[in-house]
Amino acid sequence: MTVRELVSALPEPAVLRDRCRAIAMLDVILDGYELMHTFVPGWREGVDLARMENGGGDLYAIVFDPAGVFLYGFDHESDATPWREEDRAHWPGLLDGLPASLARYAKEPEFQFEGFFDASVCAWREAGDSAWRCGPVEFGPHESDGGGWLFDLVVDGSPDAFVGFAEDYYERSVDRDTVAAVLAGAPLTRAVVASLRASADFDIVAGQARELGWAVVGEAAAG
Repeated sequence: MTVRELVSALPEPAVLRDRCRAIAMLDVILDGYELMHTFVPGWREGVDLARMENGGGDLYAIVFDPAGVFLYGFDHESDATPWREEDRAHWPGLLDGLPASLARYAKEPEFQFEGFFDASVCAWREAGDSAWRCGPVEFGPHESDGGGWLFDLVVDGSPDAFVGFAEDYYERSVDRDTVAAVLAGAPLTRAVVASLRASADFDIVAGQARELGWAVVGEAAAG
């Protein structure tokens, strides 16, 4: 899957935002420290940010702005990596058509590496639009931009998809019912935390949950 297929597979912006936040919440419960998925409410005034960094050089960021959603990913081994050329260059058409209301995010310092917007895949959806958009990029039969695997969890959104990822990444069994409850937006409770990481300090996890804007039920929620 490249971005050309990704724009047809992405859910509605509100669903995507909730899904990103829930995946970040699950990562907090399962680990709490070296997080692959993060979610920052109020990253900018009125703007939320979801990120993924796998520690191997691959990442994505999804900006939820009142003007719309800006999404990009970087697969350092993909055909579309800017590093395919000595002087880094975007894949032809990558940013063509990016609306002015969202264009500033391709210039955000936090999304730059050595002064360059390192992206192999990019998509967007302006507020009020009925579909996701991307630039007029073209790929050969065996060429990829990483759009498929980078965003597979947020596209799928199912408990089974997350459990498959988590059991491989964390190398331990993960309770599917608890994952399903969190993905559905269930409040954080001691039972939820214990089900996914028995050794976790509930008060610490609850504090991280509240930073995500997640409802917490239990002693730590008071005060």
